[in-house]
Amino acid sequence: MIGARAARAFAPASVGNVGVGFDLLGHALDQYGDRVLVRVIEEPVVRVSAIRGLVTDLPFDPVHNTAARAVASWRSALGLACGFEIEIDKGIPLGSGLGGSAASASAALTAANALLVQPGDIASLYPHALEGESAASGSRHGDNVGPQLLGGLVLATHDRLLPVPVPDCLHAAVVHPHYVLETRRAREALRGHYALSEFVAQSEGLALVLAGCYRQDLELIAAGLRDVLVEPRRAGLIPGFAQAKQAALDHAALGASISGAGPSVFAWYRDAASAEQAALAMAEAFATVGLASDRIVCKVASPGARVLEVL
Repeated sequence: MIGARAARAFAPASVGNVGVGFDLLGHALDQYGDRVLVRVIEEPVVRVSAIRGLVTDLPFDPVHNTAARAVASWRSALGLACGFEIEIDKGIPLGSGLGGSAASASAALTAANALLVQPGDIASLYPHALEGESAASGSRHGDNVGPQLLGGLVLATHDRLLPVPVPDCLHAAVVHPHYVLETRRAREALRGHYALSEFVAQSEGLALVLAGCYRQDLELIAAGLRDVLVEPRRAGLIPGFAQAKQAALDHAALGASISGAGPSVFAWYRDAASAEQAALAMAEAFATVGLASDRIVCKVASPGARVLEVL
C-alpha cells in the first residue's frame, strides 16, 4: 500500500466556530499554516522526531501530540505494518484561536495519505484528524480540521464534512493579538446555564448565515453573523476584544466575533480593501491595551491542506 518513503504537506490556519456555529462551522485562512514531514520507518510505531518553528514546547509523546495521534489512528485503520516518523514545523502560534493544534494533525494526515500507492480522498482523513485534535482540546470537534482539510467554509459534524459555498467577494480580516488564551480555559468559561431564548437566537443566526451563503446573499449573512451564546462568556478573557470588535463593525463588517477559542478576532467583509482597512483598525484597537498583533486578510474561500513534496 505504501508507494513513497516520505512526504511533506501544509495545512492552513482556520477560524473555528465563525461566531454562529460553535464546534460546527469553520473556514480556512491563507498565510499562516503548519508544515509536516512524514517518513516511513520499519519499526511499527508512530513517533515525533523534531518540532521546529513558532512553537517548540509541544509534547513528543505520540498519545498527546496531535499529529502523531492522528497518524497513529490512520495507520491502525489501514492495518499498515510499517511505522512513521514525523517532523513538525509550526507556523501557527498555540493558544491563538487559529486552529494551531488542529493544523499539525491535518498536515500530518495529508502527508501520510500521499505516501499511499492509492491515496484516500480527503474526507476519509476526517475521523483521524478528529482523533488528533482531541489530544489537545480534549474533545472531537471538527470546526478547525474540517476547513483545514477541505478549504473554504465547512460545516463539520461528528461524522461528515459539508463544504459551504460562499460569495467569491467575501473576505476575512483576522487579527491575532500577542496574548495566549488556552483552549481548555476558554472552554471552561462556557460552563453554566443557558436560556432557551439564547439557543433560539443562535440557531437563527446559523440558519441565516448558511442560507445567505447558499443563496449568495450578503444581506442574509450580515443578518445572521453574530454570536449571542459563546462570545458573551468569553469576551472578558480577551483584553481589548470589545475595542477590536467595535473597530471591525465601524468599518462596515458583515459581522465580527472571536476566532475559535480566542484571542484572535475575525470579521467578514464585502471586499479585500475593506478587510485590509478594518484589520489595521482592529490592530490599533489592541494596541490601546498594550498588545501588538498580527493581521491576516484573505478570501473566506481560501485553499485547504496540500502536499508540498513527495520524496
